[in-house]
Amino acid sequence: MALTMTWDELIHDSATRIVTCPKHGDYTSKRYLGAVWTQCGACVAEEDARNKAEAAEKAKMVKRDEWERKLGQAQIPEKFRDRKLTNYQADTPAKLRALRFAEDYAESFRHGTNKGRSAVFVGTPGTGKTHLAAGIALRIMHSYGKTVVFSTVSKAIRRIKETWSKGSDETETQAINVFVFPDLLILDEVGVQFGSDTEQKLLFDILNERYERNKPTLFLSNLSAEEVKGYLGERIFDRIREGGGEAIVFNWESYRGKG
Repeated sequence: MALTMTWDELIHDSATRIVTCPKHGDYTSKRYLGAVWTQCGACVAEEDARNKAEAAEKAKMVKRDEWERKLGQAQIPEKFRDRKLTNYQADTPAKLRALRFAEDYAESFRHGTNKGRSAVFVGTPGTGKTHLAAGIALRIMHSYGKTVVFSTVSKAIRRIKETWSKGSDETETQAINVFVFPDLLILDEVGVQFGSDTEQKLLFDILNERYERNKPTLFLSNLSAEEVKGYLGERIFDRIREGGGEAIVFNWESYRGKG
């Protein structure tokens, strides 16, 4: 018998033997490449399944971490991160109309038909304005890969003003760009501030830049539509109107305090 084997003989060596696996019992092991024997098929299958499960869990964790990062960047308030369009209680015709508008508004991001169309949600506190705004944000982020920034007007203005301080790590342009870059900007508490000329100028800088880039803004306010117009000023309101903006009135009883 030859002491060496050709490559062809190594590949096609079909010797077999019975081996006992401590876990699965006897199995037929086949020799290949001379001195290498196949392992227990059940063990191999289990190892493969385990590796696939670990890879799937890792991918799930990466996806979850990415989603958490997006939520952090979007700055959606923690309280409203579970407020989806699907769990909004549209139990009256007026609420259903508001929900339908929100669904259609979100859908326009999917097909790229928004083209800078802004909207104003006005009405008394606790009527679901923020719920629907958050629902729109979550839908377009999760399903359509869009970017969102959620901020109160005062917070946005304060961030820009802080760049005027000596030693600021951020320039005014960089601060403004934070609110210019997202696909959707949501500005809450419109009208809570005094509405000074400086505030209106800074808001105009943000919104005019978004207007020129065909990027929509969603405004939330406890004021009436006319009061919001008075606060924002004619120049800003013109930008909203020119883009086909619409005011949705939330004029029903507050959800707050209900059991």
